[in-house]
Amino acid sequence: MARRKSKAKQEEELFQGLAGMAMLGGILGTYSLTKSWQPSIIVGFVGVVGIIILMVIIQQKRAERLKRSGITEIDKMDGVQFEHYLGHLFCSQGFKAEVTKAAGDYGADLVISKDGKRIVVQAKRYKKNVGLKAVQEVQGAKAHYRANGAWVVTNSNYTEQAYQLAKSNGVRLIARDELVEMLLVMKEKFSASKKAANAKRTA
Repeated sequence: MARRKSKAKQEEELFQGLAGMAMLGGILGTYSLTKSWQPSIIVGFVGVVGIIILMVIIQQKRAERLKRSGITEIDKMDGVQFEHYLGHLFCSQGFKAEVTKAAGDYGADLVISKDGKRIVVQAKRYKKNVGLKAVQEVQGAKAHYRANGAWVVTNSNYTEQAYQLAKSNGVRLIARDELVEMLLVMKEKFSASKKAANAKRTA
């Protein structure tokens, strides 16, 4: 089954395609004006160099963003550490979070609640793509815990089968890209509250 591309990968491929079209347009445009291949090739070469520089800058910014989020630390965690970390993450979003027992969790690693709604969450700290089993288990947990919603959260991605089953069963899948966004928001909130506390102490 084909792997669904991440948002970052899709954006990178789109940028490469647009950059390639712009470079080709520059070469053809220069030739149509000068009727000479020499300046056209020079324009093409400059365009290639410019594209490479832009791609390096984009990769550097992406690497800095990932470092800021702390996702690399999550990649080194074991499953239990990941579950507890997600508990802190959801608490920062205003949820009340409870990590279930390691044995006999009935398919839910966490149960979170807010505004009278309960959601069961399965945490998958994986190196490979998460498959159908996680979606099936969390759907079963939803019924067992009488929850309103069911989520699966991973530091990786999902198989296309998992995406299809989740869609038909109303299960929310949070993959690496969305998790990074959530982590960055949590870090910003923590930083803002820390600055506010320091300001109060110095006032």
